[in-house]
Amino acid sequence: MAIRTIRTIGDDLLYHRSREVKEITPRIRTLVQDMLETMYDAGGVGLAAPQVGVLKRIVVIDVSEDADSPIILINPEILETSGKQTGYEGCLSVPGKSGIVTRANYCKVKALNENMEEIIVEGEELLARALQHELAHLEGELYVSLVEGDLIDNSQLQEEGE
Repeated sequence: MAIRTIRTIGDDLLYHRSREVKEITPRIRTLVQDMLETMYDAGGVGLAAPQVGVLKRIVVIDVSEDADSPIILINPEILETSGKQTGYEGCLSVPGKSGIVTRANYCKVKALNENMEEIIVEGEELLARALQHELAHLEGELYVSLVEGDLIDNSQLQEEGE
């Protein structure tokens, strides 16, 4: 396992649609483990494969407080969303910045797990936000296109107690 370099805003690869995973190979298993290690090391709650330079439809998410309940999604697709939440959102590919984004408060996703078995993941609040944010990366979209107003420096959030 290895910590991979996270691509940042402006990197052309982040704006391309990712390709489906056809089978789980040793290389894909290594990628998933590296993505988890990279996400935890960077203090994030989600990471999509394009963020580490791989145009594959793979996402890892862990919004748990103890950071030991990762969700691995391969070829995910959103089935349903409802409600609304508005709040600050950041991204490992847009370091040091945050912006106010409105997303669905509930999100239901169908995907494959690391054994290519179909799973359904449902989430509200932070998990719903993370699901929508990470799946957008697979389409070549960054959250900055949804920001209401301007991006702000994260140090401003800390000063405001957010």
